[in-house]
Amino acid sequence: MSDGRLSVFKTYKLYVGGKFPRSESGRVYEVTDSKGKWLANAPLSSRKDARDAVVAARKAFGGWSGATAYNRGQILYRIAEMLEGRREQFTAEVAAAEGLSKSKAAAVVDAAIDRWVWYAGWTDKIGQIVGGANPVAGPFFNLSTPEPTGVVTIVAPQESSFLGLVSVIAPVIATGNTAIVVASEKAPLPALSLGEVLATSDLPGGVVNVLSGRTEEIATPLAAHQDVNAIDLTGAGEVLAKELEIAAADNLKRVLRPQPVDFSADPGTHRLTAFLETKTVWHPTGSLGASGSAY
Repeated sequence: MSDGRLSVFKTYKLYVGGKFPRSESGRVYEVTDSKGKWLANAPLSSRKDARDAVVAARKAFGGWSGATAYNRGQILYRIAEMLEGRREQFTAEVAAAEGLSKSKAAAVVDAAIDRWVWYAGWTDKIGQIVGGANPVAGPFFNLSTPEPTGVVTIVAPQESSFLGLVSVIAPVIATGNTAIVVASEKAPLPALSLGEVLATSDLPGGVVNVLSGRTEEIATPLAAHQDVNAIDLTGAGEVLAKELEIAAADNLKRVLRPQPVDFSADPGTHRLTAFLETKTVWHPTGSLGASGSAY
């Protein structure tokens, strides 16, 4: 029996700099489920929103990249905890977005949470995999260590609205980068809801910024932006990816080209290393005697 109350419809907003603004343009667009049924009005981001997200990501970069890898891992694990607590909400959103049954959507959400935990565990281990001491001729220590590239634009997968989304965001921030995420154009709601989780998970504002709208309209200015250091083209179609890659060349951005991906498979470490730079330091070992190094 109905109690006569009206439903409280959810208002989806962008997530930029730790806050939830509407698009500065005031625009929205209709998001529908796989059968064309209206789900919500999502913000239709503008070029100005994209520029604001870059400013927020750059501001957050120093603190996030300077945090210890162990601390970043703790924060990522906290995000997984919060996702687990909102499992039912994400299951409903993924089911509607991707046209899945509730049980299949729940399996996708579980896999996404597990993927987040997996990347959380890598934060303080990736340096041991890709760094190390290098054998050199001469009385020197030669040490290579990975460092984050900087501000990374991520064109999120269009079809995999949550597992694919997590699979491209988590490795970028696990290694100390900050991110601007261009959510799936047709299924942005799980990404916008993820912003609400990030905001309550000890993740500093600006480390992840989520924009929804027309992929081409948002990604084009970001690919050309001089303060963006890298771009992941996973969710860009072939024609758009080519245009974005050309724009990205202007300031020598790192580019991760789109390729077929099975997000349910073992992700490996490829995405963790895609946005890392290697810093190599030479240091003298000390005085040399007739028998060689003093060490």
